[in-house]
Amino acid sequence: MAAVITVDAHLIGELRRAVKECSERGLSVASKWVSELHLATPLGKRRAARSSSPPPPSTFSTSTPARIRSPLPSASFAEESPVPTQLLTQTSIPITPARHPHAPLLLAQPQLVHSMETNLEYQEEDVLVTARACLEAREFKRAVHLLQDCRSSKALFLSIYSQFLASEKKAQRDWHKLDNNRHQPPVPVNSSLNELFEQVKNVTDPWLLFLKALFLSRLSRREESIESALQSIAGFPWNWSAWALLGSCIGDGEELSSLLQLIPLPPTHPLVQMFQIKTLNELHNPSDHELGLCDRLLGHDFFPNSLWMMSLRACVLYHLHDFGQAEIQFERILTLDPYRIDDIDVFSNILYVTDNRLKLSRLAHEFLALDKDRPEVCCLVGNHYSLRAEHEKAVKYFRRATQLDRTYLSAWTLMGHEYVEMKNSHAAIEAYRRAVDVNRKDYRAWYGLGQAYELLSMHNYALHYYQHATALRPYDVRLWQAQGMCYEEIGRLREAVECLKHALIPADPHEITINLKLARLHRMLEEPAEAVAYHRRVVEVCQADLRPIQDYAKSSLEVAEYQMRIPNGDLLLARDYLERVAGSNAEDVGRAADLLKTVKATILNRQFAEAQALAYSMIQKADNEPINSASGNMATDSSLLQ
Repeated sequence: MAAVITVDAHLIGELRRAVKECSERGLSVASKWVSELHLATPLGKRRAARSSSPPPPSTFSTSTPARIRSPLPSASFAEESPVPTQLLTQTSIPITPARHPHAPLLLAQPQLVHSMETNLEYQEEDVLVTARACLEAREFKRAVHLLQDCRSSKALFLSIYSQFLASEKKAQRDWHKLDNNRHQPPVPVNSSLNELFEQVKNVTDPWLLFLKALFLSRLSRREESIESALQSIAGFPWNWSAWALLGSCIGDGEELSSLLQLIPLPPTHPLVQMFQIKTLNELHNPSDHELGLCDRLLGHDFFPNSLWMMSLRACVLYHLHDFGQAEIQFERILTLDPYRIDDIDVFSNILYVTDNRLKLSRLAHEFLALDKDRPEVCCLVGNHYSLRAEHEKAVKYFRRATQLDRTYLSAWTLMGHEYVEMKNSHAAIEAYRRAVDVNRKDYRAWYGLGQAYELLSMHNYALHYYQHATALRPYDVRLWQAQGMCYEEIGRLREAVECLKHALIPADPHEITINLKLARLHRMLEEPAEAVAYHRRVVEVCQADLRPIQDYAKSSLEVAEYQMRIPNGDLLLARDYLERVAGSNAEDVGRAADLLKTVKATILNRQFAEAQALAYSMIQKADNEPINSASGNMATDSSLLQ
């Protein structure tokens, strides 16, 4: 028992130190994240960690250069640990047996370097505190000025980070000067990035490596950015901003699978699993496996009280289209913390999809009163007005969200949806293009562009954007159907058939609409056998589901007519299908009755013909037998005569 408390104490000590380190560098998002995670650990374990002896020397403790190999961060998450292995067995989480040869090593800090850094930080403590206060007050230039004579790695980080934030502020200001101007670039252009990169291109400190990765990412040097982010994580894993930056560099699930092998932590480590869940959520592609990871991390041995993990789980359920369970999860989050705004926009999307007007209205009024200047709240209110079909008001709030945060992808996409509803295709295209400029990995914006161009009857353009969306989400039925419709509109029926066949793969087995479309296309291609095969599938599915005959009457007639038309067709099957339709109140009952008379007459004629053929064969057989007998008798008689 004591050993377990020591492990927990070590982890909690790491979390507590991470809060301090992130906060002292002005990384407010990372500091908030890790502090909430620390607070989510069981209270008893936090108290035990405080009262126990000081934890072992930190593996990731301060601003340090790249260093030698150290032990794993916590015995709890080593691959050979009995506790996580047992948990993995329960949740079917795979274990990677060996680290990738190119994965960076976890780094420890030489005592001499640690001592020098500590002394420098102690000497510069007053300046560092003041500079951090200026940074938090958004007085970036003052912070840089204060730090110009400091020599510690922490001071260098604060100085370069302040320069970056100042340059970003200027770039935003210059960009907004060109609002409503056709010469405005799609995104603000920070002309200082190359100069900032020069200051960090040879650094080894994990915090400065994070800045290097950030600048490389902004300079569209993705592979180098990933490498620097991994090195930063190896030096200090609990900087969530580095993980978020790494996730932003990943294009799809395959890239994520490859990258997970390069992370310098065991696959059972909670940071690795949180990163996997978060990244797949952002790619709109989580699975039941990620849901299992969420349940594991919300277990008593990890972070049972983490609202962030609960929200992550709710988002997984949302992307899995389990809206009922996702709504229950969000309700629990709001019960525990009624003032939590993070991801409230996702909750509003769920209420919108489920047409829960009352709850969405109540939520919009509550959070608008709480903080009207959060983009998530503006998105929530926009969804509220959209559900009430007040599209102009919805656009107003979605636009307000983009003004508060230009990179807020959901608002751009939802604004495009509203313009589509208003039949304003050109405005919709502009909104979707902004969304694509923010994040090219979001299939919804590409799909929206396709819809907007389809409204303009520009099907070749629509097809191009639908293909982009399908590449990002290859198992989405709607995207394949949209492609099929575009191919049909431009007369490429064979490609339309292939797209709809792709759509059938992930579709519900009880789905009939795609089968009907395929049957129609095959008929247009003069392939009646293939068309009838899909019609027969429709009839079988509807009969198995006990659907009303009206749902499959036309398909029944198609199958029956085909069987009546072809040589040796299955007339009994045709009669069975026609009798069902003729005995119903479907609109095709008259036609079915006429065909039924015909098929019954045909069956009688066929039976009569078969009977005649059988009788003829029997007569032939009977005729042959007496002839043979007579010849035998004649032979006998002749012998007697002799």
